[in-house]
Amino acid sequence: MRILRALVIAACEKGPVVGVSSRNTTVVALLADPDAPTEIAQHIARKLPGRLAKRSGQGRRFEVKVVTEPFTAGTEDLSTLMRRIMDRGRAENWDIVVALTDLPVHSHGHKLVVELSHEHGLALISLPTLGGLRLRTRTVRAVEESVLSLASPGAARAGEPPRRQPLRRFVGPLAPVHPDPIGEEEIGDLRYVVSGPRGYLRVLGGMVRANRPWRLVPGLTKALAAALATGAIATVNSTIWNLSEALSTVRLVIAMVGSVTLMIGWLIVDAHLWHRSTDASPEEKKRTSLYNASTVMTVGLGVIVCYGGLIAVNLLSALFILNDRVFATMTRSPLHATEYWTLAWFVTSIATVGGALGSGFESAEAIRAAAFSKREQERSEMLQDDHGDQPSK
Repeated sequence: MRILRALVIAACEKGPVVGVSSRNTTVVALLADPDAPTEIAQHIARKLPGRLAKRSGQGRRFEVKVVTEPFTAGTEDLSTLMRRIMDRGRAENWDIVVALTDLPVHSHGHKLVVELSHEHGLALISLPTLGGLRLRTRTVRAVEESVLSLASPGAARAGEPPRRQPLRRFVGPLAPVHPDPIGEEEIGDLRYVVSGPRGYLRVLGGMVRANRPWRLVPGLTKALAAALATGAIATVNSTIWNLSEALSTVRLVIAMVGSVTLMIGWLIVDAHLWHRSTDASPEEKKRTSLYNASTVMTVGLGVIVCYGGLIAVNLLSALFILNDRVFATMTRSPLHATEYWTLAWFVTSIATVGGALGSGFESAEAIRAAAFSKREQERSEMLQDDHGDQPSK
């Protein structure tokens, strides 16, 4: 008896077994898709244990770990995703699993915000439905409320209704979020979705945010180099000087819109970013239109940022290169601030067209990150590689 007691004491001194909670410690796993969800999960993991311990009280501790896995690869079916999360949690014996994805998950024609299963200690959060602004803050709040709801006393008792009140804090009074009914045979027991025009805009903004359009700019180095070279040549061309003087503001705006549109279209076509419907169902058509709209907006924001940078560079080049006498001789008009600005504006539109041609030499990796369909394809390949590396039983 003494030997058995000594072994128990020694085991307790070594700490809890991995994946199994001690008496006052709850193991929370943040199962995140690669890229943006993983980065957000790592950010959350640093502050979440303290926030959870403070709100739960009674000396309860939380251990948070981040696991990167493409669990959404190859499917958008909600039941399949919840089953994958449940199987992963059982395999590791985690107490609570909160899955984060940048994929817009569908639920009966609506976009899922969060789904919880109190019986199994699971939560699935779709980041795009949290919106494009203050995404990390909203995600921290959503994960925190989900974990507290799942860890609440009696959360796993059969027949007891799930606690809905805490989850309403993170959606906000003006957000287009509302509960959605769940079938008896489904794994989850509490679901929130967005719907309507405001919900569509919220999801679209979240998808663009998840695409991280600022990453597109450093990925277009060859296109920017071609644009800068085109701009430098155009700046010292006297024909361009005369054209910039003759063009009205309306035509300059048309040239700008045309060049930006050409650049966006070329990038999407060249990198094969346009998503096509796999079937003619209304759900698939909505999904396709949402994917393509987010891709156009993401690429558009990146191109507009590049256009603004090119204007600044071309304006500085004009200020340094142009000579008053030479310019007046060629255009028969003095060189003032308006002439500098007009020339830089027109040259940038020309340079953007040159940049579009130069983008054909780009690596498609950075550009394809702007498309959900491409990331989903890459994650499917990652999942297949992971399964292929596992030894056969």
